[in-house]
Amino acid sequence: MFLSLMLIWACLFGFSQETDLLTHYEKSGYLETADYEEVIRYSELLAEKSPQITYQTFGVSPQGRQLPLLIVDKDGLSNPFEIKNTGRIILLIEAGIHPGEADGTDAALMFVRDVTLTGKLPGLLENISMIVIPAFNVDGLARFGPFNRINQNGPKEMGWRANAQNLNLNRDFLKADAPEMQSWLKMFNYWLPDFFIDCHATDGADYEYVATYMMEIFGNMDEGLTAWQRDEYLPCIVSEMDDSGYPVFPYVSFRRWHDPRSGLVSEAAPPRLSQGYSAIQNRPGLLIETHMLKPHRLRVEANYHFMRLTSVYLNENGNILKDLLMKADEFVSSPEFRKDTFALRFHHDENDSSMVEFRGVEYTMETSDLTGGNWFKYSGKPEIFTLPWFNKPVITHKAILPEAYIIPPEWTEIIQRLPLHGIDYRLLASATEIEVSSYRFTAPQWSRNPYEGRHPLQEFESEIIIEKRIFPAGSVVIDMNQRTARVIANILEPRAPDSYLYWGFFDAIFEQKEYSETYVMEVMAREMLANDPDLKEEFEKWKQDNKNFAQNQWLQLNWFYSKTPYWDWKMNKYPVGKIFSRNILEVLNYQ
Repeated sequence: MFLSLMLIWACLFGFSQETDLLTHYEKSGYLETADYEEVIRYSELLAEKSPQITYQTFGVSPQGRQLPLLIVDKDGLSNPFEIKNTGRIILLIEAGIHPGEADGTDAALMFVRDVTLTGKLPGLLENISMIVIPAFNVDGLARFGPFNRINQNGPKEMGWRANAQNLNLNRDFLKADAPEMQSWLKMFNYWLPDFFIDCHATDGADYEYVATYMMEIFGNMDEGLTAWQRDEYLPCIVSEMDDSGYPVFPYVSFRRWHDPRSGLVSEAAPPRLSQGYSAIQNRPGLLIETHMLKPHRLRVEANYHFMRLTSVYLNENGNILKDLLMKADEFVSSPEFRKDTFALRFHHDENDSSMVEFRGVEYTMETSDLTGGNWFKYSGKPEIFTLPWFNKPVITHKAILPEAYIIPPEWTEIIQRLPLHGIDYRLLASATEIEVSSYRFTAPQWSRNPYEGRHPLQEFESEIIIEKRIFPAGSVVIDMNQRTARVIANILEPRAPDSYLYWGFFDAIFEQKEYSETYVMEVMAREMLANDPDLKEEFEKWKQDNKNFAQNQWLQLNWFYSKTPYWDWKMNKYPVGKIFSRNILEVLNYQ
């Protein structure tokens, strides 16, 4: 296998005819990766050398660094509309969202060079064009050093996982808090690429595979695109990766961390993650997870071959994908999409698995005399395990989607994010009373610790309410007859895994803002009990269900206060309304 890999390397990665076209990675003997300044220098050099490459930037980081973008097109076109008019597929390749996982950056720079300048990969731009982000998290890349990835085998130095605000960009695709992500979303919806590759290196157990991969084939994507990924693209690419000397396996988690023998788990990705986000945008996304314990050079090569083989496949089969994308966009934009309930959350079936061979590494599990925990010791000796693989999806939450959602104009933080995701909306021209379906929440529980700069709403109970509300002028009406309907539902349906309710955008609705004095409510509570005999029974039941509150005078009287007309009727009520009548939409007065 080693000799075969060296032969492949000699054919594909030999020294460039021009020494200035060698990347920093190659010049270092494959031991180092490019830092931010080198990524920019080399990207500009490629654009200078080839008329088929355009160098642009698509945003600025919090620390003021430019976000680089390479546009690669046979005719040197740099406008998505012009490129799409040629009929070519647009492939988006992203590296460096986690700069410590550096192999994608080195592979992407070499790949762009070899497609355009060295003649090693001829013909790949015949039917596809590429937009390549060689380094997305540029502030994280600038935090360059030798101690940024404790579990990883090289390179000598690398960038840091999070951005300058300590946000993980690969948890931010839907909530879009980071300035870099907001720029990325504008770029994505401007180009709307047909296929997406995101390059990572994994943590976890030891095993033989140089790389694992993930695509969304577990229920959260259009059925036609799911079938194409599962039955057409992946079998071809996996086979050719094996033939190239880089055997791969689907990205898995282990039922017990670090312990392959416990079984393998695969399931749908939430839209906070790159491939989960591209799925709800109706665009296939390939997540590459190279294995962190393999040498940096092998990880770079695996990324390179994934890029090469995917480009070859799209070059030859792009028309099939384009047809499926068009059908998926048309379907999700139609009333037919909303005839059935919409699946919001998935889990793997704990009672249904299939047995697979997994190329692992021999290991033992001992009890640590230091910590008392499980200590996994890997011998380095290959071992093939036959393991249960739990990969059958089960829908855990779903919702009935409306004809439209309506958001009052005061929820500016949510409204400002809608165009970033390519979501169209209209504004009410005047205050209007509209019958809507919505939710009332109880028993909210937030995360005790921050997660990605927020305290997510982890648990709540809800009931559906139907009522007439007056929506002010400027309220946002989001018609679901549009291509981004899956994105809209994931943002606005409370039970979606990355809903804006979950991320805390609506936390203020759970706060009580007016209060009663106890000496007022002591009198009023007695009057209420005298006027309503059933209230006494309800009060006693509440105390029984809330024993911790039963000894608290203020809480007990606040319960009575909640039964008065003085209570805030907006509290715990979702401000977003769901309009189920198309007739209502057609008669509304819009700006």
